[in-house]
Amino acid sequence: MSETEALLGDLRAEGDELDGLVAGLGDAEWRTATPAPGWSVAHQIAHLAWTDERAVQAAEDPQGFADEVRRAWTAPEAFVDEGAERGAAEPPEALLRLWRAGRERLLRTLAAQPPRARLPWYGPPMSVMSMATARLMETWAHGQDVADALGVHRAPTARLRHVARIGVRARGYAYAARELEPPAEEFRVELTGPDGEVWTYGPEDAAQRVTGPALDFCLLVTQRAHRDDLAVRAEGADADRWLDIAQAFAGPPGKGRAPGQRPGHPADDGGASGDRAGGAP
Repeated sequence: MSETEALLGDLRAEGDELDGLVAGLGDAEWRTATPAPGWSVAHQIAHLAWTDERAVQAAEDPQGFADEVRRAWTAPEAFVDEGAERGAAEPPEALLRLWRAGRERLLRTLAAQPPRARLPWYGPPMSVMSMATARLMETWAHGQDVADALGVHRAPTARLRHVARIGVRARGYAYAARELEPPAEEFRVELTGPDGEVWTYGPEDAAQRVTGPALDFCLLVTQRAHRDDLAVRAEGADADRWLDIAQAFAGPPGKGRAPGQRPGHPADDGGASGDRAGGAP
């Protein structure tokens, strides 16, 4: 199995896990409010369906996607909400069918791309692998919103490695999104995965370091929890500053979550076992 096939398999599995959370919901449960202000469970799924559609368009119709991006930047604070509102207005069964069909089309589209293809996006262009990773990251992050709304605990999986990787690689973008100059030196990031394995990024002898459970780091870079509620630690002033602004998604910086918004989150869970966070997709 190639690296791309394995990644697309993980993307499918992430979607299937979230599908399992929403497939049996009644109409009232689809309207349950999530931690994202103004967004219900239906808005979360509608956003994923809309963003998957945009990813397919980026691969199959780059000019049409460029037109969509130009329209989006005329109202950068509104276009994500508008896409979610349209989908959330559909009956739940229709929205679920739309999302499922879009997921399958996205998987087929990404699998058919040339290995060196570069796909346009709302931030810098991305490789096929990066696009698939971004879609997995968003599916996981919005799935967390749904799980929180429904009071469901999701056991962290090794798929978090993809979310962590994009969070590390997006360090420079987090600074650029705030019109800040990123530090020139690399950081060392050491994260404890769900099975106890330590995932490492950056030079071993780096002076600036970030450590903690992989789950907590992923919650941080997707802005699903405030750093005060997480067991992610920084050594060095630059690393500490990064944790305040980290984002794994393209688009404007999000407002993130307030401290204490995840009071039931166990800080060591990750080691033991762009959206509307908000920002653009």
